[in-house]
Amino acid sequence: MSTGEPVALSGRRPWWGWALTLLIILVAAWPLVGYWLGNPDDQRLVDLDVYRTGGWALLQGLPVYDVITPAPQLLPFTYPPIAAMMAVPLALISWETAQWTWTAAIILTLTATVWYAFRDYLTRLPGRSLHILGGVRTTGRTLLGSAVAERTSPPRRSGDTRATVSSEGTSKDAEATGGLPSGSGGKARALLFARVFGAARAAKPLPAVAVPIMFGVVTVACLYLMPIRDQIRFGQVDLFLVALCLLDCVVRRPWWPRGLLIGIATAVKLTPGVFLIYLAVTAWRDPAQRKPLYTATGTAAALTLLPFAVIPADAADFWFSALLDSERLGANTATTNQSIRGMLLRLYWPDALTTALWLAAVALIGWYGFRAAYRAHRDGDTLTAVALTGLMAVLLSPVAWIHHLAWIVVVIAALAVRRPLLAAGVWVYYVLPIPWWGAYIKLWEIPVLSPTLGKIVQNAFGLGAIALVWVLARRPGSAVAGKPAAEDSASGDSVPRNSTPGRSATGDSISGTSAPEDSAPGTSATAASGSEDSGSGDLAKS
Repeated sequence: MSTGEPVALSGRRPWWGWALTLLIILVAAWPLVGYWLGNPDDQRLVDLDVYRTGGWALLQGLPVYDVITPAPQLLPFTYPPIAAMMAVPLALISWETAQWTWTAAIILTLTATVWYAFRDYLTRLPGRSLHILGGVRTTGRTLLGSAVAERTSPPRRSGDTRATVSSEGTSKDAEATGGLPSGSGGKARALLFARVFGAARAAKPLPAVAVPIMFGVVTVACLYLMPIRDQIRFGQVDLFLVALCLLDCVVRRPWWPRGLLIGIATAVKLTPGVFLIYLAVTAWRDPAQRKPLYTATGTAAALTLLPFAVIPADAADFWFSALLDSERLGANTATTNQSIRGMLLRLYWPDALTTALWLAAVALIGWYGFRAAYRAHRDGDTLTAVALTGLMAVLLSPVAWIHHLAWIVVVIAALAVRRPLLAAGVWVYYVLPIPWWGAYIKLWEIPVLSPTLGKIVQNAFGLGAIALVWVLARRPGSAVAGKPAAEDSASGDSVPRNSTPGRSATGDSISGTSAPEDSAPGTSATAASGSEDSGSGDLAKS
């Protein structure tokens, strides 16, 4: 059953629609920006201060991993040495300029992430109103012919092929005569005209401005997800890494070697390394994935080895000392740690048992998640594969703060096409500060209720991520996002939607007349760690 296909619009989407979209985003973002940048100077964008301090330490010739941010945060630099080298420009500008520049970059990156994640959904909006009667694209003529066939053909009986022939023949005859069967009575004709007229009204296409407006609305909705709010609150880097990995996978005709962006993201912060696993798993059966795998691996290796040549002492300090100390990241039992390990640590069981359970859970969920990502890639559903792999980055990591769940933007996009109501529910779930409700429940100290329900609610985002892995893995048959692959090519060829950019599921180059995946906004469819249990989620975290 079709969920909608691109429909040609009359000309380009109006420029004022995109201007209105920009205004919507700016107005909606201002309360967040004004609130968090209005914090006292030593309590705003504390993670950005960490990056800037790392760059400053290099400029001063100080050991990067021995320097901490000013009181009261006192946060150490926890990223690979290449990240400190990249942070040097931040140390060369004023703190005020760095804050505004970084915040603006976060919002711009979110808009790009939303466009590339949701564009398949957004660019189908103008055609969705043309899909009625169970999602089948219908015009007045074909609907009328169908109605005539339904009223004039004999009832179909099991095994009676003549009824089928009669129905099809009558439908074709009705279409050939404009849908008006000869000899039909006035009453029947009136009913048919009423049915067609109602369908024609229902089939009125949405205006071209609907796409930019909906793009703005979706961007604002994603801006208020708790993991995204925390990007602005802490001045985090996670959204940039999400964008790098997403674009590397879904852009159809990249101007860079595919795999380069994943390699950069992995070198800057190790958790995107799950995409190296994804590339390796898919390259096992898909030769088209091998070059991106080699490019990503080579890029990550080169950027990892470079600091050994430039700042060897700091490079050795990170890889052989700082990396092995997970407590440098903050209290691993904090509510904000929503990884599998974080959830297990909050049970306060013996260390050996916790470690054994964690390793077993990582093996099981990792196997299930990467297997589902491979199947999604095989079926051409690249967006779902990226969403699943992003969730692996959160769940399998020893420490995953709430802001690491910036991948939820991609998850919601993957669900939006085939399960819009579920996508809306996931949005509501991750907008609310549910894990902190669990911290409040634990503070009530009600026997049985507080230590059980409190811990379950406290793990809400991590448990939700596990559930989403299961949901994303359960795609209907071999359909891509609920749509058979054969319906997705404008030329009638079987080309899966969201397939590896520029290639079919088998790795062959593809062509067609559908809207270009990498068209920029404005082009028509036809053109190309905070303190644990503090009672508030607003304390700074490391």
